[in-house]
Amino acid sequence: MAKEGYGTAGGKAAAAAAACNPNWASLQEKLKGRKPLVSLASLDNGTRATSALGKRKERPDTVPAAPLSTPSILAPTSEDFSLTEALAMDCEMVGVSFQGNKSALGRVSLVNTWGNVVYDEYVRPIEYVVDFRTKISGIRPRNLMKAKEFSTVQKKVAEAIKGRILVGHALHNDLKVLLLSHPRKDTRDTAEYQPFLREGRKRALRDLAAEILGAKIQQKEHCSIEDARAAMFIYQKHKKEWEKNIMKQFRFNKKHKNKHRKKSMPEQTPKAS
Repeated sequence: MAKEGYGTAGGKAAAAAAACNPNWASLQEKLKGRKPLVSLASLDNGTRATSALGKRKERPDTVPAAPLSTPSILAPTSEDFSLTEALAMDCEMVGVSFQGNKSALGRVSLVNTWGNVVYDEYVRPIEYVVDFRTKISGIRPRNLMKAKEFSTVQKKVAEAIKGRILVGHALHNDLKVLLLSHPRKDTRDTAEYQPFLREGRKRALRDLAAEILGAKIQQKEHCSIEDARAAMFIYQKHKKEWEKNIMKQFRFNKKHKNKHRKKSMPEQTPKAS
């Protein structure tokens, strides 16, 4: 039977090294009192931190985490994941049809007022995908392997945005690929808002994000979550004035409509006595 502490080949080698070099024994004594930086047990028992969006959003272990001392400008401002009064939406498209020049929904993301993701799904288009448009959409073939059916996603989005203010950039494109509509009075489009126009022309979301938020987006591949957050935070920054303009426009349209209605009504001639 082996003696205690030297029962293995590794133990015998350590004992031999200690006998030959007294510094080895001193080093071993110092290391005994040190604690590991990360508990291996915590990694094995399932307590490793995961993303709120599930495994699909997890980063590989080889990618270092962003330093906590420099929070992103587009980071959520609360831990509230509820469906708030206003939701921002952004979609990424893939190319279908023979030449791939027809757009189909590939991914849709919804964030709430605080920038938290309330819905985010890759979508399997009804038609065959010819062009994934990865350089812009960020979508790859593997993302659509277990993607949701279009009808399922369409229904979920329709339920989420119903009766709510919908924020986004060029929302007519997103609603078009979703085959949905939304009341104009409940739409806040950063591409259409008059104060954001430059010489009457619409501006790109990345330009508005840089100017208004100081955030750099769409540097390479687009991210629908990031774009939705940018649109929401731009809206929130101008919400007071924006809503005031909406009310003025609503009152003007109502007054003009009533005036037009009175003009179109035929005058009643008094009856002869």
